[in-house]
Amino acid sequence: MNDVKTRHIAVIGSGGAAMAAALKAAERGARVTLIERGTLGGTCVNTGCVPSKILIRAAHIAHLRKVSPFDSSLSAQVPRVNRPALLAQQQARVEELRDAKYAGILRDHPAITVVHGEARFVDGRTLTVALREGGEQAVRFDRAFIGTGARPAFPPLPGLAETPYWTSTTALASDTLPERLIVIGASVVALELAQAFARLGSRVTLLARSRLLSGEDSAVGDAVEAAFRREGIEVLKQTQARRVDYFDNLFIVDTNAGKLRADRLLVATGRTPNTEALNLASLGMETARGAIRVDAHLQTTVPGLYAAGDCTDQPQFVYVAAAGGSRAGINMTGGEATLDLGTMPAVIFTDPQVATVGLTEAEALEQGFSVESRVLDLENVPRALVNFDTQGFIKLVAERDSGRLLGVQAVAGDAGELIQSAVFALRARMTVQAIGDELFPYLTMVEGLKLCAQTFTRDVTQLSCCAG
Repeated sequence: MNDVKTRHIAVIGSGGAAMAAALKAAERGARVTLIERGTLGGTCVNTGCVPSKILIRAAHIAHLRKVSPFDSSLSAQVPRVNRPALLAQQQARVEELRDAKYAGILRDHPAITVVHGEARFVDGRTLTVALREGGEQAVRFDRAFIGTGARPAFPPLPGLAETPYWTSTTALASDTLPERLIVIGASVVALELAQAFARLGSRVTLLARSRLLSGEDSAVGDAVEAAFRREGIEVLKQTQARRVDYFDNLFIVDTNAGKLRADRLLVATGRTPNTEALNLASLGMETARGAIRVDAHLQTTVPGLYAAGDCTDQPQFVYVAAAGGSRAGINMTGGEATLDLGTMPAVIFTDPQVATVGLTEAEALEQGFSVESRVLDLENVPRALVNFDTQGFIKLVAERDSGRLLGVQAVAGDAGELIQSAVFALRARMTVQAIGDELFPYLTMVEGLKLCAQTFTRDVTQLSCCAG
């Protein structure tokens, strides 16, 4: 094994996973060549988390100006949405963050060399890069990291490829606001963007093959569906598109529920790993539908080659990608780091938000736990009452005999802010009794965790508003 200080590491990609791997390896004394075929920064800052959350926040502000629980005392007014101006504001922040957190860091880093081009493995120690400006460059390495991310999937739907349909990427980059929008999909991206466009003024129809958020506790999807229907979003469950046509600037979607028409069609049915150009099969690297299999140390099935992020079989969250990249950077430079996803939180930025960690009740039962769970409606959470917004719930799943917390599911305003407290409770193997005895600040949504924990042993409706 080479001395770490002379080790050369090739990093393919420049998103959350790749940047974390490159920076950690360089910090530990390695020389790094980072190869990027497109725009620096990857999905999150360019076409994912950052632009989508800006759009969602703008849509939230537009919604509150139009309707709120205080309309009887505060005047409401339907806002005029200037989509081109909103897009310009969004992209300016994207460019600012891309330069500050990616391009600027790489420009000034003495141990990292950036090569612009598309990488392909020749063997387990050599890459060839088709350079953006022409020609090829060979890159020899001691270790390599793959952080090439994923792109929106293209479902095999007859007629779709011949139409100018939207993916999440093109929807976020569009300067138009369609009068009518059909969204195919019922998971995170589909739901977030469907609600955002509806709040900005589009009439939205959502097509769900089964139900909303089919991978979550059914109560979660039901709560989001109810919120969507209250806002006028048409939700068609058990509905599958059979064909798509495009005539005279109009999409016609043939479904088992009849034909639907709209000005725009957004397809958000999953993502595909960007691995097909890497020549992984020649190395004997194991993949599943293009996703690279990695172990707890982020090593692929080929010794010396590591990967993390959306191009792997790990959960597709940027913080998982960054954590995996950082740990891979340690391991590529002689360390021993693992990635534990046992207490991984997940947040969906609908309104109300969805936040989860740990096991659902069904998952706990499948794993052989004897389970006791409680659901606290937000009518019992003082923060929700003073907000005049009691849509949603908090659910705690616990081991019956010990009371140890196994999982939390929350549908609430700012659910994403409360879930990290649940992460710490799970990590510490706390019981619901211990959570119920903790001090929580009054008139916060996170107090709902304490109140839900207390329902295991008492009737919280009979407590005073800030009882301990």
